[in-house]
Amino acid sequence: MSPTDRLRAMSDRHSAHNYHPLPIVIAEAEGAWVTDVEGRRYLDMLAAYSAVNFGHRNPRLLEAARRQLDRVTLVSRAFDHDQFGPFTAELAELCGKDMVLPMNSGAEAVETALKTARKWGYEVKGVPAGRANIITFEGNFHGRTTTIVSFSTDPDAKDSYGPYTPGFRTVPYGDVQALRDAMDDDTVGVLIEPIQGEAGVNVPPSGFLTAVRELCTERGVLMLADEIQSGLGRTGTTFAVEHEGVVPDVYILGKALGGGIMPVSAVVADRGVLGVFKPGQHGSTFGGNPLACAIGREVVAMLRTGEFQERSRTLGGHLHRRLGDLPSDLVRQVRGRGLWAGVELHQKARPVSERLMELGVLAKETHDTTIRLAPPLVIDKADLDWALDRLEIALKG
Repeated sequence: MSPTDRLRAMSDRHSAHNYHPLPIVIAEAEGAWVTDVEGRRYLDMLAAYSAVNFGHRNPRLLEAARRQLDRVTLVSRAFDHDQFGPFTAELAELCGKDMVLPMNSGAEAVETALKTARKWGYEVKGVPAGRANIITFEGNFHGRTTTIVSFSTDPDAKDSYGPYTPGFRTVPYGDVQALRDAMDDDTVGVLIEPIQGEAGVNVPPSGFLTAVRELCTERGVLMLADEIQSGLGRTGTTFAVEHEGVVPDVYILGKALGGGIMPVSAVVADRGVLGVFKPGQHGSTFGGNPLACAIGREVVAMLRTGEFQERSRTLGGHLHRRLGDLPSDLVRQVRGRGLWAGVELHQKARPVSERLMELGVLAKETHDTTIRLAPPLVIDKADLDWALDRLEIALKG
């Protein structure tokens, strides 16, 4: 039995089957490339769903982590540490907001944002107790906790987990009138992905984000932007909402904030929103730990240069031009922005992703007929072209 088969058999026996990974076992990685246990190299065109925006084992981020590992890694929020204040200040400045509430996973950050909106709705907006509602969108993916799957429209994510959490209204993505009709005096938040990632990299109609912002302002509702996948340089701007010049009330961040080293997430908003929390009302033992903050500070510093946003814009334009040239009998539609694309096919996507793997490129299917591409922002143009050449070969079978 090969090393790959042995390790995959072990995983198959002892781990819950909540994922359907490609038949590869990765042992090493650097930049945009990974190497499996048998020494074969592959170009990573997924970047851990945007968690590895800055490349595998980015030297700046590894050095920041090593420095902190030699000092202190966890004290809990029972005490302050010397990375916490600077991290919150620097991330708040990047977002143009006052305050940061650090957590760990993206789902935790979304849950925190939902709690924030409800608490703000009761204590600031004046919604009667127990009546707050939050509006979400069809095709959403915000995580897999019980509350979050309660408003999912994906049967795989939702089915068999009821009873479901009340207090949510779901409307079609991109439909301004449906959003307007769903709002009432008890609406406290609109939770939106500026680009829907898991749904297939769905970009909303032009002007939709602006309309959401205007409706939220008009009705006294918090706009909660889930930038966990779309933010931190992925689409060619620091945040995807910037493509329409929109500033949400709340940023929800994660994935790339941890630099591909550890889970780091955060909710970022002004004092009038996050200031509703008092000691003991919300927290996390690991949220905002010294190691997370040290890595997060380096991520913020790297984003301040604009280098990664520019790479995403430039290489993303090239990516979409190349994808647009693929034969229409192979590709139904290409969606996305920057170094992020959903390639909708006329065939099942899983076999294509498997053929791509055999050709040395790692990408993953989503929703049956879509291949999702999200390479690390450090990818070389020549490597990107190499991957796209192989995509065309894989599409032709």
